[in-house]
Amino acid sequence: MPELPEVETIVRALRPALVGKSILSADLRWPRSLAAPTPLAFARRVKGQKIEEVSRRAKYFILHLSSFSLLIHLRMSGDLLVKEGAYIPAKHDRLHLRLSDDTTLVFSDPRKFGRLWLTADPEEVLGDLGPEPLDPSFTPQIFYERLHIRRRQLKPLLLDQTFIAGLGNIYTDEALHMARLHPLAQSDSVTAEQVEALWRAVREVLEEGIRSNGTSIDWVYRGGEFQNQLRVYGRAGQPCPVCATKIERLVIGQRGAHFCPACQPFKE
Repeated sequence: MPELPEVETIVRALRPALVGKSILSADLRWPRSLAAPTPLAFARRVKGQKIEEVSRRAKYFILHLSSFSLLIHLRMSGDLLVKEGAYIPAKHDRLHLRLSDDTTLVFSDPRKFGRLWLTADPEEVLGDLGPEPLDPSFTPQIFYERLHIRRRQLKPLLLDQTFIAGLGNIYTDEALHMARLHPLAQSDSVTAEQVEALWRAVREVLEEGIRSNGTSIDWVYRGGEFQNQLRVYGRAGQPCPVCATKIERLVIGQRGAHFCPACQPFKE
């Protein structure tokens, strides 16, 4: 599943290709991809809408239209492509938006997990999301307070999109290693110093991920280079880049976690 850096990278590529164009028609090729409204209402409402901006919230794409917002979540295998001229539909296409300059915005999704929402109020979909980790208002103090009012293991908590928005397996593992915190550490046990280290690590790995155009690994996204800088994610059995101890992997709540037992010791 794409995480914040991959989504941000795609947003930056889509923005100049889409902003200012109008939607001439919609071809919903897999109706179950549409969470709301009904397919008939979607086709009627989206027709004639102008794309005024393209942005991101957490892992959601937001196409800001004249009267509505089109939200897209790629989930496990989704992708967004802009095709020029006459376009022949591909096997896994789920939505075509025909645009005013003879281009087509294609939502492709082989595993059919991705979802679309057309809404007048994006908060209906996004309202429960936690703070954006790169937002200036997300300070170490706020992070500390949010960690300490919960008693949860760090890895699952950081993956919880209602706690903090945009992190996934890759960047969580990388940030925890950089901050020297074990993925099983309890959130209310970390010190203020450790919280600040984790806050800095989260921001650093996300910013570097964006600079590298994301991570090309275990997803259809293939445009990034951050996989060349991974410290622990996907490197079980390989030496830690800091101390050469073998990286280990454990499963927490059905999600894998990669860590260095020497750099990230677990304290009961």
